[in-house]
Amino acid sequence: MTRQRAKAIKGYAALAPLLRFNEQGLMPAVIQDRKTKRVLTLCYLNAEAIKRSLAEGTVYIFRRSQQRLMLKGETSGHIQVIRRVELDCEGKSLLLQVDQRVAGCHAGYLSCYYRGLNRAGALAPGERRVFDPAKVYTA
Repeated sequence: MTRQRAKAIKGYAALAPLLRFNEQGLMPAVIQDRKTKRVLTLCYLNAEAIKRSLAEGTVYIFRRSQQRLMLKGETSGHIQVIRRVELDCEGKSLLLQVDQRVAGCHAGYLSCYYRGLNRAGALAPGERRVFDPAKVYTA
């Protein structure tokens, strides 16, 4: 499989006036696999994260726990290359369709939504791990 390169996404100037951030200056973004349409994760972006994401063509997020901007996948190398950007009807959230490199979840799964309720009412993984987090995230 050939690795596709990230390219800048045009249109920030058209998008910016329509963006409606919350009181903390953040906006939720659903990250979805472009090909399978599987939801990979939900992240929060501030204005700088959106600008940088579009300028570089890869997803940048605002890490609320660390109060900083970061490239999604900066530690693991499992970046998300943006292929399409959509804005909801009120300008309060984004949908980013991406080509995911390896996995979108820091727990080692393709999607952060890897667990679901089974017929017995228990929460259980619905997919296999694609990498071992202990080997990727070291202190």
